[in-house]
Amino acid sequence: MSTSIEKPENEVQNIELLSSVQDLYGGVMVEIKEPMDSKLFASMLGTSLSHWRQQGKRGVWIKLPIEFSNLVEPTVKEGFRYHHAESDYLMLVKWIPETSDTLPVNASHRVGIGAFVMNDKGEVLVVQERNGRFKGTNLWKLPTGTVDKGEDIWTAAIREVKEETGVSVQFIDAIG
Repeated sequence: MSTSIEKPENEVQNIELLSSVQDLYGGVMVEIKEPMDSKLFASMLGTSLSHWRQQGKRGVWIKLPIEFSNLVEPTVKEGFRYHHAESDYLMLVKWIPETSDTLPVNASHRVGIGAFVMNDKGEVLVVQERNGRFKGTNLWKLPTGTVDKGEDIWTAAIREVKEETGVSVQFIDAIG
């Protein structure tokens, strides 16, 4: 005699959520660190999205190392889009609320400065490169550099002049 136990139809299968950390903007970040079967991942992702939606989360960021490329397809099928890729990982994002997507786009540029410094005698401060493509060319140029993330343009100009020349300057105005 064999016995079978039937599960009630309304019994929910217990699927684990993806490990995540909250970001500063009401969303979550997921970093996949271990290999996973794509079907299991798809189930976990769907369950996690439902959970995050109920919690009122906004954006979801998933970092997939290149060796876990088998997880890209189920992620895209859940409505994620590519944000950016590096040599060793792919970042995918999804906006959960039914409002305008405010996830930032990938950085596509850098802001640079050239500082025009003039003293009371009308002399202009110029430099020669110690490194880079103009090193050893006897070319004189304005002190230049890039603005760091979160840095104001005038702060970057003051910093770059100090780094390249040792001269402390005061920012007066932006020329262009």
